Formats: sequence, C-alpha cells, structure tokens
Amino acid sequence: MDPRVSELFGAAAAAQKSGSPNGAAGRKNAKNGSKKCKNRSARYPKASNNPPYLPPEAEEGNIEYKLKLVDPTQYRFEHLATQMKWRLQEGRGEAVYQIGVEDNGLLVGLTEEDMKASLKTLRRMAEKVGADITVLREREVDYDSDEPHRIAEVLIRKVPDDQQFLDLRVAVLGNVDSGKSTLLGVLTQGELDNGRGRARLNLFRHLHEIQTGRTSSISIEILGFDSKGEVVNYSESRTAEEICESASKMITFIDLAGHHKYLKTTIFGLTSYCPDFAMLVVSANTGIAGTTREHLGLAMALKVPIFIVVSKVDLCTKGTVERTVRQLERILKQPGCNKVPMLVSSTDDAVTAAQKFAQSPSITPIFTLSSVSGESLDLLKVFFNILPPLSNSKEQEELMQQLTEFQIDEIYTVPDVGTVVGGTLYSGICREGEQLVVGPTDEGKFRELAVCSIQRNRSGCRVLRAGQAATLALGDFDRSLLRKGMVMVSPEMNPTICWRFEAEIVLLFHAKTFHKGFQVTVHVGNIRQTATVEALQGKDELRTGEKAVVRFKFIKHPEYLKVGAKLLFREGVTKGIGQVTKLQPASQYQQRHPSGSSTA
Repeated sequence: MDPRVSELFGAAAAAQKSGSPNGAAGRKNAKNGSKKCKNRSARYPKASNNPPYLPPEAEEGNIEYKLKLVDPTQYRFEHLATQMKWRLQEGRGEAVYQIGVEDNGLLVGLTEEDMKASLKTLRRMAEKVGADITVLREREVDYDSDEPHRIAEVLIRKVPDDQQFLDLRVAVLGNVDSGKSTLLGVLTQGELDNGRGRARLNLFRHLHEIQTGRTSSISIEILGFDSKGEVVNYSESRTAEEICESASKMITFIDLAGHHKYLKTTIFGLTSYCPDFAMLVVSANTGIAGTTREHLGLAMALKVPIFIVVSKVDLCTKGTVERTVRQLERILKQPGCNKVPMLVSSTDDAVTAAQKFAQSPSITPIFTLSSVSGESLDLLKVFFNILPPLSNSKEQEELMQQLTEFQIDEIYTVPDVGTVVGGTLYSGICREGEQLVVGPTDEGKFRELAVCSIQRNRSGCRVLRAGQAATLALGDFDRSLLRKGMVMVSPEMNPTICWRFEAEIVLLFHAKTFHKGFQVTVHVGNIRQTATVEALQGKDELRTGEKAVVRFKFIKHPEYLKVGAKLLFREGVTKGIGQVTKLQPASQYQQRHPSGSSTA
C-alpha cells in the first residue's frame, strides 16, 4: 500500500489534537472548493456514457455475451443451458447476460421482435437450471437501419436451495452522528426514519446506546434479495429465518462505531469480520469531520474496497450537498488514495457502478440519499442487488479443500444451550458433531471440543463453508477457557503458536519517533493484544512514513499467526500497518529459555 495513506491518518490525528473536526486546512479547502465546481461532468466518469463496444468476452467469470437466442434447436438449447450453469457457478449463483452483443464486444443490437424471442429463450434456459432472470436495463444502439436496434443487460440468479445463498459482508464506517445505524435500520426494516432516530433503535444492543444514540459495539444486520431481485427484509414481519429461506443473495451489514473512543472496536470489526466491502457514511451537513478520514485510511490500509454514501441530504440545501461531494472528491483524488469518484444519480449509473466497482478497486461510487425522505434509497438497493462477489467459485473451492479453521470473534452463554462462539470460517468445511481443537491457551496448548450445532443468520444450518460467518454451540464446554482471538482448527493441522514474530511495517503516523521498547496494540485478524517492539532491523528509530522490519513480542499470551497476514497497530495517535513475514514458534523460544513461556 502507498505509504502516503499516512496523510489521512496524520490529518485525523492533527485535527484531533487541535480540537477541530476539519482543521484549518479543511476550512480553507471548503472556501476554495466553491470556486472550482463549474464543470462537474469533467470530474466524474459519467456512468451513462454509451461506448460503441464492450471489452471482449472472457472465458472465465460470470459475464456472457449473446448476439441472439431465437428459436434454438433442442441440441443447441441443451448446450446453452449447460453454458448458463457454468456462468452461474463462476459467479457463485449469479450471472450477467448481454443480449445483442458479439463475442468481441461489438454492440450490434436486436430488433424488438428478436429481443422478445431472445429473452423468452433466456427465461426457458433459466427455468431449466433453476434460476430467475431480471432485465437490468435496455438501451438503443446506433445501427445503419430504419428499425431501432436495442441491447439488453440481464441478471440471472439461482433460486435458493438448502441455504446456499450468496453472502456479501459490508462494513459500515463513518464519523459519529453521520447516520450509519439509521440508514441500516431503514434498509433492513423497510420503514423510513422519523428524523429523530426511530429506525436505528432495533440495531442497538445496549441500554447506553439507546440513551446516547451512539453505537459502541459491533451489530450485525441482514438485507436479502430474492431470485427476481426484489428486496427481502423485516418489513412484512418476517423473521431472520424466513428472510434466509426466501433470499438468493444476502448482504450482511457490520455496523461499526463512529466515536473515536470506540476506535479499537471499529478496527476489530474491520480485521476480524473479513468484510468484502466497506460503506463510508458521510453526513451532508457536517462533511468530512471527526473520524471520517481515519476510517477511510483504515479501509484502504486493509485493502477493503470502499464506496461512499452521503446521508441527511434532506437537512441541507443542494449547494451544501455539492460542497460535501466536492470535499470527498478532493480527498479521493489525493496521491495517497488515487481513487476515481463516480457519482450515482440514476438506476443506469447504479448498475454500471456495481459492475465497475467489483472489477476495479480504484472506482469509488458516491451515493447521495436521505433516510427520512427516502430520496435515492432505491439506487443503493439496486447497487447492492447487482454487486458481484470478489472471489470466484474456483478460489472458494480451493479454500474449502483446506483443513478447517474457525476464528472466534464473540463468546456467549445461552440458557439451555451452553457456550456459543461466533466468528468466521476462514478455510475448510465445518459440520455438526465435528471434533475440533481450540486454542491457544495461556500455556500455548489446544483443547479438544465438539461442535453441537451451527446457526447462520439466526437460523439452523448443518454445514458451514469457507468464508461464511456463523455461531457454533459447544455444549457444556467451559466458557472461561475461551477468549476472542482463539481459533478452532482440525486436530491434524498442527498450528504454529508464537510469542514473537517479525513484520514489515509502514509507520503511518507518529508524533515523535518509534523505537525499541515501544508498546502498541496489535490487530491481526481476530487477534487484538498489546505487543512490545523488541528490535528494528538496521535502524534505531522510525519516523512517520518510514518502512522497517520489526520484531514484536506479545505481552499476555501466545497467539496463532500465519506468515503473510495483514497487521495493523496503534497506540494513541500512533498508527501503522504491515505484513507478518516470519514467526518464531513458542516451542523454539521455550527451548532457549527453559524457565517457560508464561513469564516470557
């Protein structure tokens, strides 16, 4: 990652010290920005520009070009259905067909009669493979003919079977009071807000959150889409189980805290819950304030693709909303970000934005909406409906063939059930009744346990596959032996446990110098623990923006780590990112120091 991302953290820390949300530079930029907003179309890649051709069709992936599908023979029809099955498998249950387009990407178009016949054939193919079709958009193409020619973009989605819906995780970031929980409440409950935060009440987990209106913990909410692309949420008094049964695609929102004092919870949510995308919510009336820059920097440091929602547009004039969008655009175009902002103002834009966003990490869609009036809320729903998964079926299969590894994020005690752990299955497959080992304990050991039952999105599930989040019931296993940061793995895995590890780091922001003996809170996946800097290779100290290989040592207990894991560390305004490059297994350390690891 570009070390210049440190500018985001540096600015956030400086603003924090000065007590001003934007700092003097922000005010100056706001003044200058109003002079520059003459020509908006020059700054944004307008989604609705119609190129005369598309990129050539790829052999792999879930996008298929078809010139026309008029009255195919039975043999041809069987071949087309098999091809659709392959495309659906590549897109993990979703495929996009471009009708009226040649394999080389040339937009030829079809007459109205041919288009109707082609869509009818496509509907028959979808029925054969157990899927539904939705026409996303149609448009005319320039063609040397008196009769108009059109092309159509069609979404094919499998009808859900046995809970195998496509699940995308979206982390929700943004400054305190920017409207994150309210927006999620409106999306998942299906009712608009009353302007005083009624929609967010169902998301809060603690009394003090209801009293202050501020999220301090991580809450999970779900939004479903059926095979026809219709929204499936709690609006018709559905339970979570009913939503899972009728949804082909599920968006799981991870609602994170906006206030700076809950930053460790927000970082834990980003590192541990493995989100596919991040949604940065910015209030139109306050602009880029408080932790907004910092949250943007965190998502970029962890390489999570990010899109932006400008909320509360009903409270502001059009000029204020435009000023906030310009402010965002300036930050996104900074050298540390290098993003291409894309303003979404129509359904056509939302379809294009969803497809380009998944293909290119530099594209950043921007939505402007209101949770009270419901303005442009449908565009965000269209975007979520079409947003494809980042990993293809082949990567998913490879992960599922590895040994089981489940990361523990939450621990509960449920009456009549016993100990329950929540988390994400990182690799392999987990079934009810499976025998696993959990650890590491403070002594660096693993204990045996059995998985009694599995729940996914609050409904029962027999098999858990790699990349899915769930809660596992462990029966009468002693809760006091568990902690966040532990892993449950196959007994034959022989995991590496270490007190010490080396990482190549970039210091994003530090007030003075970073040196040996400095203590920081280290985040690696679901691990969050204080560690001491034992050595800096080839250097005595580090300053902001510098790189080095550093050896860390955990203070409280050993942890299960992997080489190549992303690392994020912090202490006050000090922040840095890096990658684990070398592990020193606990057994090696114990052989050198026979006094034992617990005192190390």
